[in-house]
Amino acid sequence: MSRARDGITARAAADTVRSTAVLAWRAAPRELAALIALTVSLAAVPVLTAWLTRLVLDSLTGAGEPELFALAAGLAATGLVAALLPPLGQFLGARFNRAASLRAVNRLYSAVNSFHGLARFEDPVFQDRLRMARGAAGQSVGRLVDGALRIAGGALTTVGFLTALYALDATMAALVTASAVPALVAELKLSRRRARTDWHVSAAQRREFFFQMLLSGLDAAKEIRLFGAGGFLKERMLAERRTADAETHRTDRRELLTQGLNSLLSALVAGGGLIWAALAARRGELTVGEVSMFVAAVVGVQGALSGLIRSLADGHQQVLMMGHYLAVVRAGPDLSVPPGPPHARVPLPALRRGVEFRDVWFRYAEDHPWILRGVNLFIPFGEAIALVGQNGAGKSTLVKLLCRFYDPTRGTVLWDGVDIRHVPVSQLRRRLGAVFQDYVPYDLTAAENIAIGDVDALTEPRRVQEAARRAGVHELLSRLPHGYDTMLSRTYARETKHDDETGSALSGGQWQRLALARALLRDEPDLLILDEPSSGLDAEAEHDVHLRLRRHRSHRTSLLISHRLSAVRDADRIVVLADGRITEEGTHDALLLTGGTYAQLFTLQASGYQEV
Repeated sequence: MSRARDGITARAAADTVRSTAVLAWRAAPRELAALIALTVSLAAVPVLTAWLTRLVLDSLTGAGEPELFALAAGLAATGLVAALLPPLGQFLGARFNRAASLRAVNRLYSAVNSFHGLARFEDPVFQDRLRMARGAAGQSVGRLVDGALRIAGGALTTVGFLTALYALDATMAALVTASAVPALVAELKLSRRRARTDWHVSAAQRREFFFQMLLSGLDAAKEIRLFGAGGFLKERMLAERRTADAETHRTDRRELLTQGLNSLLSALVAGGGLIWAALAARRGELTVGEVSMFVAAVVGVQGALSGLIRSLADGHQQVLMMGHYLAVVRAGPDLSVPPGPPHARVPLPALRRGVEFRDVWFRYAEDHPWILRGVNLFIPFGEAIALVGQNGAGKSTLVKLLCRFYDPTRGTVLWDGVDIRHVPVSQLRRRLGAVFQDYVPYDLTAAENIAIGDVDALTEPRRVQEAARRAGVHELLSRLPHGYDTMLSRTYARETKHDDETGSALSGGQWQRLALARALLRDEPDLLILDEPSSGLDAEAEHDVHLRLRRHRSHRTSLLISHRLSAVRDADRIVVLADGRITEEGTHDALLLTGGTYAQLFTLQASGYQEV
């Protein structure tokens, strides 16, 4: 089996072409069928034009049949067809490209949404592949189909002109064909080099985009201007651009040399052929019409072969790009799938006993250090468990395992005795409510920002408003220019239904309450996860939020994570995590009496509020 230098096999290339053809046909079958018919018609036009021109010239010189009017009419009709078909082809091609791109993008993001875990999103190599896949979904399907049609059209035109050349001189037909072989080989090598270049510069382009977002976005604007870091970040951005440009320039230079030599060879063959035709006509071996036919055939064959070669080279590059696309859409589950057929899988019971971490070990990769080391933790039904510890202790990782963003490297997480790996992840997450420290402020309306917690609530405004009331943000949202329909963004405000909408900005604390409303939207979650729910709030707002949460989580199972130990003192049990292990457990009072890590941390924090 042949293998290209970039690693793609002939079988993989054939599979990519076949898969793209299926996608294209399903996206727009009528437009594709019409484009195929147009391609065949356009391929025949130049050959037919050359034959009719030959017959007209021979008729004018008396060397052919005296049916001049009919020949001229046929030539005119051919010209009319040649003028009308390209605009129609552009229209159909654009319509097809939109349909194919829409289907490809839909399939890509359906695959992305099927990734239930976080590992792929945190993998820079996969991010580069995903970026290439996005580009392929946007244009490669259309370009591959367009290239295939051009190849088919070029092949038909080439065969037609070579037949005409062969009828005039078999040697010249063979010479013109042979001169195209080196060009074909060189262009295919160039296409592989272009694909490798795109892959190599992908990381640099991703980093450049990161610096562009820092320099032009609002999130970092204050710090960059206060600290005068704009010049430094700009130079880092330009350095990434220079790295990508240098790699691209080397490929462009190789392309210039290769295509220049190909053009020179074609010009020499065409020039030699014209000299031969002129001498043959002078000897009376060719008529004027045959000379015209010869010139048109040589130019036509070289033009068709040149286009054919470019289409093959570009098609090869697009096949490589589509390879990234197919790798993403065929990636499959990123978490283990429950055993057995769907109808036989273990259902997730309503939580009645509790959630248990049993000898759980976890690390993000085999060469990474252990984050969790043999954690054994039971979260009883109806109780509030607080998890505390210093940064890097493993608190957030434990939450990721509980939400099944990752699976344990060793050990199990049990929900009323059922291994959560044995139930569909969607069932588990429907039973959870959560607010994360790194919540997302969406450029959506206030109502939509809350309804992200349960999109079914978009049709139930009362549920959205009740969640806002629980989080203490209802009055604020009601006072916005358009209430809950106000766009919470300056960037995309004009896309709302309100013509006078300018967008409203919330403070960090207000966003935190809105994110809390998002978590409280689900009326009866079996387990409520609160990861630093009051970070960024002032003391009064923090106290209010915790009072609201205390009322909401009453008689509910909840896991609370906070660096502020005053926020967790009323939990039923406090668990201290250090270096991936549980080192202390107990109530607030019991842990203070032991004088361990929790007591030291609590005393240290409390001293900050006492007078010296």
